[in-house]
Amino acid sequence: MTVKEKIALFPHSPGVYRYYDSEGIVIYVGKAKDLHKRVAQYFVPPERLNVKTRILVSKIADAQYSVVDTEADALLLENNLIKQYKPRYNILLKDSKTYPWICITGDEFPKIFLTRRIVKGNRYFGPYSSVFHARNLLEFFAENYKLRSCKHKITSDAVLRGKFRPCLDFHIGRCAGCCIGKVSVADYNADVDEIVSLLKGGASEIIQHYKRLMREAADRLDFEQAQFFKDKADSLQQHYSKSVITSATDTNVDVFSLVTDAGESFGNFMRVRSGAVIQSLNLGFKMNIEEEPEAVLSEFIAEIESKFGKLAGEVLVPFLPDVEMEGVTFRIPVKGDKLAILALSTRNAKEYQFNTLRQKEHTDPDQYRTMVLTELQKAIGMKVLPEHIECFDNSNIQGTNPVASCVVFRGGVPSKKDYRKFKIKTVIGANDYASMKEVVNRRYSRMLAEAPGDLPQLVVIDGGKGQLDFAYQALAELGLTEKLTVVGLAKRLEEVIRVGDPYPLFIDRNSSALKVLQQIRDEAHRFGITFHRSLRSKSQIESALTKIKGVGEQTEKRLLLHYGSVPRIASASVDDLAGFLGKRELAERIHSQLNDDNDNED
Repeated sequence: MTVKEKIALFPHSPGVYRYYDSEGIVIYVGKAKDLHKRVAQYFVPPERLNVKTRILVSKIADAQYSVVDTEADALLLENNLIKQYKPRYNILLKDSKTYPWICITGDEFPKIFLTRRIVKGNRYFGPYSSVFHARNLLEFFAENYKLRSCKHKITSDAVLRGKFRPCLDFHIGRCAGCCIGKVSVADYNADVDEIVSLLKGGASEIIQHYKRLMREAADRLDFEQAQFFKDKADSLQQHYSKSVITSATDTNVDVFSLVTDAGESFGNFMRVRSGAVIQSLNLGFKMNIEEEPEAVLSEFIAEIESKFGKLAGEVLVPFLPDVEMEGVTFRIPVKGDKLAILALSTRNAKEYQFNTLRQKEHTDPDQYRTMVLTELQKAIGMKVLPEHIECFDNSNIQGTNPVASCVVFRGGVPSKKDYRKFKIKTVIGANDYASMKEVVNRRYSRMLAEAPGDLPQLVVIDGGKGQLDFAYQALAELGLTEKLTVVGLAKRLEEVIRVGDPYPLFIDRNSSALKVLQQIRDEAHRFGITFHRSLRSKSQIESALTKIKGVGEQTEKRLLLHYGSVPRIASASVDDLAGFLGKRELAERIHSQLNDDNDNED
């Protein structure tokens, strides 16, 4: 039975399907609300599939399925199978980093510390994507709860036998002295239970509890005890006010945000309890075939639920996932405190994306540049990857010394040996449009004659619609408009202008795609300005001698070396000049013209 015949028998039920290659290896696992309809979408004419999905389909030798009761069950089963088989073409969890957890040991007198290892028998809270935040929590606990930090195995029996001596923490008031019997097991663990409650998001309840105890102590005139409870409440209030991000202190939600960039997605998960962020985690995903954002978000949600258990009844998302989960309401906030929470999560995801890309730029520059060029390709809407980019810029001051520059980037980096500079030959005065047409025509006429196989995929024009239109005319005259993509990059708002599109394209200012366009534009401007300055300086320092007929470069150098300056040459007699040059007629001409010029000066 062929694969197509087998999938024709798939049921119209929710479930999970698996694709196998010719060697029996699972290469893709997917979930579906309707197995028959979903799997049939892969086996359509190839031109209706993107490139990566066509490759996947070409390798499918067998297909199997598992039926489940609900979409949520399908999502969780899919997540488990992906972890088990690690299929080549699935969304794969990219983040291999081990995040720290706050650990509370299972001892009679528990310790609390930060760890990256999970040991059975202890309690763990987290993980924390910010070590700084986790350490701040531990410091707060150390200042307000006198728990031990030593490595001893402290038990009631060992304490009764006097096995331990108090350490420095006890003497400076940071430990209650459980090792020498200064605090009971019940009182010590009451503090531990309070810390557990805080880590679970119960800060507001504990604050209210302390305030109630404070009032009761004040009513019975025990002002010292009332002050103790007040200090406790104030300390908690001060610390957790930094984490409370909504005015509604009873807000209990889970938050997911997702940003996608060139085949990778970066997600942030936040757990909010009683208005305070008690958990925040960043995860990265790599898409080996094209996946809809809704599907990636579902995978992210499944991963978090498998790690941290049941989600809150209300989950905030930037868009709806492609599954429904019993007992969970997915909400897209549009205003108020919940929108602020989602915005905070999105900022975390974007920061994680930025840091990941910056790290990749140093650790794997080739992959990073390919990813940036892929992003640029998608942003502009090109059919091919812009491996070879050229950018043109004009430079002149009031029409003097008009020049143009062409810089070349290959693989996302400058190729300086391919840079070219042009003196404008056919255009008189400051006409940027005609100058742009001239240099584009000259550049690609020569390339067609000498290296037609080395044409760029993308041409960038430094300027607005006018410069772009004239550059396009030059390419049209050479028959290159179908082979090259040409865009303009205007400086004022950094908008990308495309031929025939009345509306400019605004690429995200923080995107790598816009940054590479800006880099090549700035490099073209720098190269053109440098060339223009060199020509301008050369014309400004030309000696008056070069205007005299018969005085060439070598004669000028001899005269300046002998006399020192043009004024000294002008003050020399004709006989002196003739004796030095050996040509009286030339000496008379030099003397006459230099002194006539001096007589005409103001």
